[in-house]
Amino acid sequence: MSWEKEVKELQNRINLSKRLGGKEKIKRQHDAGRTTVRERIVSLIDKDSFREIGGIAGRSEYDKEGNLLNFLPANSVIGQAKIDNRAVVIYGDDFTVRGGAADAAIHEKMITAERFANEYRMPIIRLIEGTGGGGSVKSLEKDGYTYVPANPAWDWVVKNMSTVPVVSLGCGPVAGLGAARLVSSHYSIIIKNISQVFVAGPPVVNRLGETVTKESLGGSEIHGKNGVVDDVAKDEAEALLLAKKFLSYLPSSTYDLPEKIKNRDPVDRSDNWLIKVIPKDRRQSYEIRPIIKSVTDENSFFEIGKNWGTSSVSGFARLDGHPIAVLANDPQVYGGGWTADASLKIIRIVEIAETFNLPILHLVDNPGFLVGTYAEKQATIRHGARALAAIYQLTTPICSIILRRAFGVAGAAHMNHTHHKYRYAWPSGDWGSLPIEGGIEAAYKSDLEQSDNPEKLLKDIEEKLNRVRSPFRSAEKFSIENIIDPRDSRKVLCEWINLASKIRTPGPKTFGMRP
Repeated sequence: MSWEKEVKELQNRINLSKRLGGKEKIKRQHDAGRTTVRERIVSLIDKDSFREIGGIAGRSEYDKEGNLLNFLPANSVIGQAKIDNRAVVIYGDDFTVRGGAADAAIHEKMITAERFANEYRMPIIRLIEGTGGGGSVKSLEKDGYTYVPANPAWDWVVKNMSTVPVVSLGCGPVAGLGAARLVSSHYSIIIKNISQVFVAGPPVVNRLGETVTKESLGGSEIHGKNGVVDDVAKDEAEALLLAKKFLSYLPSSTYDLPEKIKNRDPVDRSDNWLIKVIPKDRRQSYEIRPIIKSVTDENSFFEIGKNWGTSSVSGFARLDGHPIAVLANDPQVYGGGWTADASLKIIRIVEIAETFNLPILHLVDNPGFLVGTYAEKQATIRHGARALAAIYQLTTPICSIILRRAFGVAGAAHMNHTHHKYRYAWPSGDWGSLPIEGGIEAAYKSDLEQSDNPEKLLKDIEEKLNRVRSPFRSAEKFSIENIIDPRDSRKVLCEWINLASKIRTPGPKTFGMRP
């Protein structure tokens, strides 16, 4: 009357599933410098917290009496776990079983993981390797027919972008549907010399007349710099740490607010070097990242997308323990001007902040859109206008500090001017429709042409205009609300975040985020 025999069979099947594709395939995985999907999960999660779903799904062989002869597990591993004591959903491809290509169970397991994360409002982490659910030409021979393409779980992939944090790691070569799922995330990572991403791999591309390797076609030197992925890790261990760190700034879903942690960094801390960080010579540059680190909580700045859209800096940080999104210009790249790729990067961080109710700190030194033939060929104004729209659609609180320049249409995008302008300026602030240096010769062209000494006249005009470009003149007219001592920046920002944190309302937004 006991079910002991069946329980032993269950345990046997569980043990068989943990053999993955077998010792030879596991060795091949290790020899390639990659761990297995189960090893990755153990390294990622809190100890002993993984609860697998569908662990004994796969392909079985039976004898005539119905006894199990052989079992090959499905090449995806899914389940729930905890990371830093927070519930998450894990989806992982098993490259040791048919290179991660689809089998009879993988589609349903993929759907189950995405749907579970959405309906139970938990972050999902995808460990993608291979086609990530894409098909194999071998299936034609087995099935005896072809099918009209449909992307499994894609409706849930789209819904999750607007509901729960989604992190995807490219843990090896990733192609087709796997590549599409990798980039359909709030944060995506590949590993240097280990991961490659492509629509189709070298065998297909080489048949079209190119001669490529996996690395030359889709390695980190390409996709780490063009915005396909957010970051490149040096190894698997770093990739897993980056994923965990990213999640630490976000709520479990849009129905929650980001959690405040205990802050040990004094809110009135002041760094004296801020008083002289902006050069008085407007032609000179400076480093923006030390300023970000100075005004935010100590060791809290987490930059994402460092190697693409480089005239813009984006990431997360904390103010008095509250998670925030950070947006800034980097004056050492195109003077901080908005390029086409920088605009796309801005859209991405702004939409993540809007989706998950993260207040935004915007440190502004924006000379405007990049100009010239290259900028026009890159459709800068198209992408820049989209970035401007993203900022104007914000409902999450934003505080801007104008460090130096704010010129033209792009400079106006430091916040939505129709809302309450919670903003400050440093005494180095310099703004207008265009820089004086770039407009004098056009505005005073006839005067200069008629002058006996155009060089002296140009210098006199510059001196006269420089007297009225002072930010104090703008403050007199209430065109800028507050000019502050740069050393007070952290204090006023911590005051702002404690006001801003109270006015956020959890829940989905009126428009969903797309990849």
